[in-house]
Amino acid sequence: MRNAAFPEPYPFPDPALADEDGLVALGVPVTPANLRAAYARGIFPWPFSPRHAVPWVSPGERAVLEFDRLHVPKTLRQARRRSAWTFTLDRDFESVMAACAAARRPGQRGTWITLAMRAGYAALHRDGGAHSVEVWDGERLVGGLYGVDAGGLFTGESMFHLEPNASKLALLHLIDHLAARGATWIDIQQLTPHFEVLGARVLPRDEFLGRLARARADGLRLF
Repeated sequence: MRNAAFPEPYPFPDPALADEDGLVALGVPVTPANLRAAYARGIFPWPFSPRHAVPWVSPGERAVLEFDRLHVPKTLRQARRRSAWTFTLDRDFESVMAACAAARRPGQRGTWITLAMRAGYAALHRDGGAHSVEVWDGERLVGGLYGVDAGGLFTGESMFHLEPNASKLALLHLIDHLAARGATWIDIQQLTPHFEVLGARVLPRDEFLGRLARARADGLRLF
């Protein structure tokens, strides 16, 4: 049932008008229609707690990973050559999300991947808008990542590993897949030390939004 207070899809305002914290909207339900509308405008939900209304944000700075700037350390290249793992796309989206939600992260209590978030993104996945990479050791899921196709640009949401390098190799598998379809970069939202080592950088919001608009106009079919 739709919430009469929030038409669907929600008419998100221009992200250029976000406040200093990047806040664009608050409390909008995490549904496939709202997720599609938000990501198309460079906005994503970023809940702090399952007890609070969901903030939808477009940060003043956005981290991206451009494939021509990708730096793969020697140890990771060696791990990739030696790996006997199997890599798949969209084989088990919900298990990847669950594993990302369960992953422990330094300095964080609990997870921002709430049950409502998991339900919303799983529904978007069934609708063809969210995708996952899985890393398998036999039948055991040892790593992976998931994110959203914003209409020609992949926005990474979260990743996990149960074995060393599993999430990093999932990322490299994703990049190979996207590059084969004409993509040249991905949105990673926030710059972490791991991504900085790989060559990621930060763009101001207006530059990111311009690049997003051009990617959507190109209309690449990523999956």
